[in-house]
Amino acid sequence: MRESRPSGRTRSARRLLAVAFPALSLTVAGFAAAPTAGAAQPAVAAHPQTSKVTTNNKALTDPKRQTFHSTGKAGQKVPTTHVCASDHTPGHASCFAQRRTDIKSKLAAAITPDATPSGLSPANLHSAYNLPTAAGSGMTVGIVDAYNDPNAESDLATYRSQYGLSACTKANGCFKQVSQTGSTTSLPTNDSGWAGEEMLDIDMVSAVCPNCNIVLVEANSATDADLGTAENEAVALGAKFVSNSWGGSEDSSQTTEDTQYFKHPGVAITVSAGDEGYGAEYPATSQYVTAVGGTALNTASNSRGWSESVWNTSSTEGTGSGCSAYDAKPSWQTDTGCSKRMESDVSAVADPATGVAVYDTYSGGWAVYGGTSASSPIIASVYALAGTPGSSDYPAKYPYSHTSNLNDVTSGSNGSCTTAYYCKAQTGYDGPTGWGTPNGTAAFTSGGSTGGNTVSVTNPGSQSTTTGSSVSLSVKASDSAGAALTYSASGLPTGLSINSSTGVISGTASTAGTYQVTVTATDSTGATGSASFTWTVSTSGGGGGCTSTQLLANPGFESGNTGWTASSGVITNDTGEAAHGGSYKAWMDGYGTAHTDTLSQSVTIPAGCKATLSFYLHIDSAETTTSTAYDKLTVTAGSTTLASYSNLNKATGYAQKTFDLSSLAGQTVTLKFNGVEDSSLQTSFVVDDTSLTTS
Repeated sequence: MRESRPSGRTRSARRLLAVAFPALSLTVAGFAAAPTAGAAQPAVAAHPQTSKVTTNNKALTDPKRQTFHSTGKAGQKVPTTHVCASDHTPGHASCFAQRRTDIKSKLAAAITPDATPSGLSPANLHSAYNLPTAAGSGMTVGIVDAYNDPNAESDLATYRSQYGLSACTKANGCFKQVSQTGSTTSLPTNDSGWAGEEMLDIDMVSAVCPNCNIVLVEANSATDADLGTAENEAVALGAKFVSNSWGGSEDSSQTTEDTQYFKHPGVAITVSAGDEGYGAEYPATSQYVTAVGGTALNTASNSRGWSESVWNTSSTEGTGSGCSAYDAKPSWQTDTGCSKRMESDVSAVADPATGVAVYDTYSGGWAVYGGTSASSPIIASVYALAGTPGSSDYPAKYPYSHTSNLNDVTSGSNGSCTTAYYCKAQTGYDGPTGWGTPNGTAAFTSGGSTGGNTVSVTNPGSQSTTTGSSVSLSVKASDSAGAALTYSASGLPTGLSINSSTGVISGTASTAGTYQVTVTATDSTGATGSASFTWTVSTSGGGGGCTSTQLLANPGFESGNTGWTASSGVITNDTGEAAHGGSYKAWMDGYGTAHTDTLSQSVTIPAGCKATLSFYLHIDSAETTTSTAYDKLTVTAGSTTLASYSNLNKATGYAQKTFDLSSLAGQTVTLKFNGVEDSSLQTSFVVDDTSLTTS
């Protein structure tokens, strides 16, 4: 009989994420299990090196969180409600959040355990927009809205707990909620409609940049003057990225508001393009902001896995766009059909039919939201993932210098217009979607003539050498500002290293094989550049017998999944477990729930050869038993079992394991690591620096 487990022991963050994230099976009527509002617990670390970044990285890459069952199709008319009352009076703004009314909202406490919310999840957004999971630490994203949501912190806790993200609270300094004057105690009056907007904004920042801090600034009313005052307060509080999911019709008087409220060099200010179809909106047409259009986002069978089109449901519902009647055209905007400011610059998902999951207790709990109110905080958070803007820059110009790093949206329109690109998608720039949607963060960084340093590394081309030969290769790099550079390298052949000051790779190559090398140069501002190339090391021996060679591709995992077949997330540079060498390793299990991870590579062992397999293994376990193997790793070569390990073998650091595979010479065999974890208490099996050599 299995022995009882002591209660109250520390659990691994990786385990908690898996428990919090059962496999996604999203349906129109299905909503997620989550703790009662306010009951979310702070992230718990049991991997010794676990951090906020590591926790969020795991949550966003866990294969159990990747599935998405759409709640609708692009352009499908679904019943929604605009959560804020419309006000087209000059000097007033409306929020653009739309909540689905055909999907019944439920509080977290009333949801069947192990269900998951309908709508796009954090993992879905990271997949769709190719976003990094470990960026954003130390960045603060500001959210500017009107009125107060008294449930904001507790609802945020439920959202983040549901998706396995680290806690973001006032107590740990991650979340701050203030009035337009910066008061944390004298907040505006409550408003259920704007509360839905606030939760959509906050949840989208959490989804896209879970390592970021959040400051919610609540204006006393939805007037331009109060919202503008809140805008200035968000910047004064240190936010380098500020999202605004509100706006209204243009008015000639608003041009003076540009200087009063939106002229903040060094701050990425994003503004929703509007939800009423073709027609310019302010402050999206401010020359100092990034105007964000809206798309419909669906899964697809293409290489990206997703497709997007202009969000348009009817003549009165869809993303805004248009040529401003009043605002000056910024120097970086390049379209020629509009002599003044053209809206939009970039875009992201906004269609409620392909909407995002949001937790808002004012609306009843979990709900599906859309509107360009979703796309603005998404883009603000992508800017935060990309890093601090240049101190004198208006970051709206960045995408115009990096258009190849965006997903060009080329189908759909948001109405009728005389100048086609004002309202119709096309190849390249168009009004409804700008230059497109994020494909990573490169389009949201300074570069070229846009300000900020850039680093270029000259690719030395493919290299080759023989075992026992000395090497001296100088890698050349330059910095746009002439700053000093430091060098690093991953994937170098065994026996070689790079001088961090000079960029010279030297040493004596000792192990034959084909290596994928990446050299990175970094300056004092954090700007980086890199170059990747292949380095082949062949045997220096000769004569009869078997040629000495390394048979495994990518033996140290520094080239990701190249050469290996692995479960999602196994080959990783996650710092929650240290690599034996380089940055990458194969991390199997460690979830603390019933889970199986595999890692394999097929290899042909030449006939007549002596073959030796070796690898470094580290076993980290929360199990305390000294008698029962709950979690197991089995190593096989073809049908031959080489070894089995378990939680009983846990130890500090790595140990090298070596096996003679000479009996398999002349065969093609699959080398396989199979990790099986039971239902509680994590065990991590970490493999690195493998080799299968012949002699």
